[in-house]
Amino acid sequence: MIEVTSLDTSSADGNQKEQLTAPKIQYSVAMPNPESHLFEVTLRVQGWSEPILDLKMPVWTPGSYLVREYARHLQDFRSQAGDRALPWRKISKNHWQIETDSVSDITVFYRIFANELTVRTNHLDSTHGYFNPAALCFFLPGFERNCYTVTVVPPQPQWRTVTTLPPVPGQNLTFAAADFDTLVDSPFEIGCHEVYDFEVMGKPHQLVVWGKGNLEPDRLIRDIQKIIEVEAKMFGGLPYDRYVFLLHLSGSGFGGLEHKESCTLNYPRFSFRASDKYERFIQLVAHEFFHLWNVKRIRPKALEVFDYEKENYTPSLWFSEGTTSYYDLVIPFRAGLYSVKSYFQNMSKEITRLQTTPGRSVQPASESSWDAWIKLYRRDANSDNSQISYYLKGEVVSFLLDLLIRARHRNERSLDDVIRLMWQQFGNANPAQNDDFEQKSETGAKPGNLTSNGQSNSASVPTEIGFTPEQLQSAIESVADLDLSDFFARYIDGTEELPYSKYLEPFGLQILVDETSETPRIGWTLGTENGRETVKFVEAGAPAQLAGIDAGDELLAIGGFRVNAEQANERLKDYQPGETIEVTVFHQDELQTCRVTLAAPRPTRYSIVPVENPTALQKQNFTGWLGVPLSKL
Repeated sequence: MIEVTSLDTSSADGNQKEQLTAPKIQYSVAMPNPESHLFEVTLRVQGWSEPILDLKMPVWTPGSYLVREYARHLQDFRSQAGDRALPWRKISKNHWQIETDSVSDITVFYRIFANELTVRTNHLDSTHGYFNPAALCFFLPGFERNCYTVTVVPPQPQWRTVTTLPPVPGQNLTFAAADFDTLVDSPFEIGCHEVYDFEVMGKPHQLVVWGKGNLEPDRLIRDIQKIIEVEAKMFGGLPYDRYVFLLHLSGSGFGGLEHKESCTLNYPRFSFRASDKYERFIQLVAHEFFHLWNVKRIRPKALEVFDYEKENYTPSLWFSEGTTSYYDLVIPFRAGLYSVKSYFQNMSKEITRLQTTPGRSVQPASESSWDAWIKLYRRDANSDNSQISYYLKGEVVSFLLDLLIRARHRNERSLDDVIRLMWQQFGNANPAQNDDFEQKSETGAKPGNLTSNGQSNSASVPTEIGFTPEQLQSAIESVADLDLSDFFARYIDGTEELPYSKYLEPFGLQILVDETSETPRIGWTLGTENGRETVKFVEAGAPAQLAGIDAGDELLAIGGFRVNAEQANERLKDYQPGETIEVTVFHQDELQTCRVTLAAPRPTRYSIVPVENPTALQKQNFTGWLGVPLSKL
């Protein structure tokens, strides 16, 4: 039995308090037949005093804004007290209810199918087990701030377990979370992975690698250390005692998910030798590590207290994710991991992606943030016509805001100051609680210590205060010393084209638009699918759409001659804008020949380049910004 914080059950004067007794909640996660991809989970609840026990499984996990219906992977549910089965029923998709018959010690058993190797799901096979507790564990409604313990039962004695949860003294492979939020925030890696220990600023770190590939651990660790140092300097320290990078090397996966004391990364196993692919991985590391502050601790009001049963809407993901994406390009440059030329090449690619996505003129960044739950992760053939990624638009908007602040204050202020201000006001807002970060308990648990039974003797009280969209705008305005209502209305809450020249010019830069394409515009994207040449995307209002060609059509011929996806662009160069050509497709298995009138080509590449004859002030501004002369670009 453990004590939770006192709950006020009195009148408004709050003089009378009632100390409630909370149950002891213990999980055991076994994997006796890992080839089956089934985790076998046992939940034991001791000290229960009510006739009904409610169990609910999260439908999403923080950092990945989509209802993923984790309960769909659950099977073989049963409940019992000792050897006696307890009746249960399912109330909703993620809600189970057990009739306890006045017993206080209840055991629940179920299996979770785990064969999806992503950073936000579970994966179990003969080589390892990985799970996110949100996708595996129930919470007890009303007891989310209770201590939850997890005991791992590996299939083989040589399998090791890595998690950032502190071990319970005296209990083998048992770990304790101060509350359910902490449990959800602490993934588990179990297997024969490689573990590389290193230190940064006096604090221990680990790189844990599952899978084989062409990774060079020594080089990667040196570069990760530089990333950590640059970001820690920006925020004035590291808000943890230990940090773990979990890296899954896969065939073609890509992704990252942030946690307060760890991150999970998924990257193609043979993508560490080519410089562009290695830089992309370093940016992924910088992105997830930056989330330590921006989103894990500096987070929107809607995410201050997580509701694990439904969508948590916010219009501010453009800042939480987009600004983080801006810094994942900046940080490696500051760390000396690539040149200023590489930095601008990477930023130019992002601007090109934005400017060649038609949806930028349809969906604002704030609306993209709000609609993350139904759009970003559920792409269809019309997505590029109707939406824009809050990652991408937020990244480029953050770039312009940084330039705006720097130009206005001669590089004495920048977007860095906005981030630090947000950290002080919202992420690190409780000084008393923050002191706990400087104090280590014997087990390393925070903020409450653990007893010998793995029970928390103080409730977990978050240091963070969620910010509102208005508070975010106010923070940016206070650093810029400028009313930005018009900027927000046009470029964050609106869809006006971004005025790149206005913000680049003070630094001696401009956008060079490549308009040299020799291919007339037809407005489609092609690909090969199951051996068929397929139209993957048709731009709204483009010649292909006006002629009746649709996404999903199978391309057969242009001008009466067979063509495949690789040949199509080359074939179109034989024609001029304004010419009408015949394109033959199978449309829903019906042979059709469409007459397409080709249009003039559109720009396909946008590059940031120096202006001709930059002034002394422009050169000074550029050097003050990036620490290198403009001539280096």
